Amino acid sequence: EVWLCIPRFHGQGYQEGLAEGSQAGVAEGRRYGALHGARAGSEIGFYLGFALTWHCLLQKCTDEKNSIKIKALDSLIGMIQKFPYGDPTYDKLQEDLEKIRGKFKQVCSMLNVQSDFRIGTERSSLAF
Repeated sequence: EVWLCIPRFHGQGYQEGLAEGSQAGVAEGRRYGALHGARAGSEIGFYLGFALTWHCLLQKCTDEKNSIKIKALDSLIGMIQKFPYGDPTYDKLQEDLEKIRGKFKQVCSMLNVQSDFRIGTERSSLAF
């Protein structure tokens, strides 16, 4: 008679484990998404602030070298403005973020500025 109860307990345990695992997975996914979304938002916000500041500084001088730099900054600003902040399911999100990073590095090179971005004040801070 004990053997007859095993399938019932097995099925009940499976259902309880599945429900708990699903709940834990959703909570962990939210934490992961919030953390990585905040990091990406900080990174992109930094790039935009950098680009807008340099754009203002370079507009005062209208020589040919500065016009090339301004065009590169305009391109970076445009890429950032088109970035789909509100759509975490966008399938090219990482690809577009990599393009923005590449354009930022190109602009930094043109401006002769170091291109590392760090979050936090600790030595172990993340570098993008």
